[in-house]
Amino acid sequence: MSYIKAAELLPKDLVELIQNYIDGEYIYIPKKEKNKKAWGASTTTKAVLADRNMKIYEKYMNGYSVKELADEFYLSQKSIQRIILNIKKKYY
Repeated sequence: MSYIKAAELLPKDLVELIQNYIDGEYIYIPKKEKNKKAWGASTTTKAVLADRNMKIYEKYMNGYSVKELADEFYLSQKSIQRIILNIKKKYY
């Protein structure tokens, strides 16, 4: 996220109006709802995590214990349990 000087972008009247509410501070203006991207849409993180989670589930179904999976994937046992449960709900 980058900053843009309001005085260079907005009309002077609007800048003065905003200054009545916040003077010399930073303000975040969120994107319009229609312009927002879903989490993971800009990177491969979502796909990488989905792939990892499926590997965890497959190993679990092949006899690996929750503790073994937690150690192998550097996650808590609770996280492994949640991943397994979510995949069961989603696909089975």
